[in-house]
Amino acid sequence: MMKPSKIALAAMSAAALLGLTACGSGGGDDNPLSGPTSASASDTITVGSANFPESELLMDIYAGALQAKGVKTATKPNIGSREVYIPALLDGSIDLVPEYTGVLLQYFDKNATVGDAETTFKALQAALPPDLTVLDKSAAEDKDAVVVTKATAEKDHLTSLGDLAPYAKDMVLGGPPEWKTRETGVPGLKRVYGLTFKSFKPLDAGGPLTVQALKNGQIQAGNLFTTDANIPANGFVVLQDPKGLFGSQNIVPLIRKSKVNDTVSGALNAVSAKLETEALANLVKQVVIDKKDPTAVAKEFLSSNGLG
Repeated sequence: MMKPSKIALAAMSAAALLGLTACGSGGGDDNPLSGPTSASASDTITVGSANFPESELLMDIYAGALQAKGVKTATKPNIGSREVYIPALLDGSIDLVPEYTGVLLQYFDKNATVGDAETTFKALQAALPPDLTVLDKSAAEDKDAVVVTKATAEKDHLTSLGDLAPYAKDMVLGGPPEWKTRETGVPGLKRVYGLTFKSFKPLDAGGPLTVQALKNGQIQAGNLFTTDANIPANGFVVLQDPKGLFGSQNIVPLIRKSKVNDTVSGALNAVSAKLETEALANLVKQVVIDKKDPTAVAKEFLSSNGLG
């Protein structure tokens, strides 16, 4: 597990980086953590999101559920990767963010093995730094996946990650920049499945760049999320993970302990009780494919489940 001193250093490093970004952008308007003050107000829960549509949707669901219980909230969408928003949680720039149990566990404990849902959740609770906690996990899961086009799958007879072994040396793998060093990315694929790709192309986190690169052949395999509606819409094939590299990834609220009370935990736990994988995939489809406003989709989910 990462020691508190190292976490503090990471937070300081991220804060410095964010400061430089703000200075370089002529006022920092494009930086979701910029503003007159970086700290979340004491009477407000600031909900952040990572830089992909599902995370922003979950941010809106959490914020809406809290607002329905009279909790004052603010939102900071599209902050970036875990390497940016975790330090923001630790320094109080944000208070709450939707997370995924397995990958969050491995962020704080590089040597952790992600197993079944309950074991992973308990290990995560033990691995968190003192200022952070997780509330109830949902049944909904969204995992990383390596996907290929239907044509590639048929040509090379690909159904699982292990099937890539003879072909990876001639393939370009695409995904978010952080996948180059994450255990659930390039290093894990090599360690668990013996896959060494021709090259890795940094693109985006389960977003349009990866989808387009797969479609036009810039990459032959790409990282998308299992709930991504672009997978069925484009006929992509998800390669199975029989050795469990991607593990259990239940969605869970990660929050600063100082912002937790009975009202807050009750509202967020009620959301987790209603979130299931199939329902989440449908919500993501509405945002990604149908181009609906995520705030409106979140409001409808809350209303239909008696949460808002």
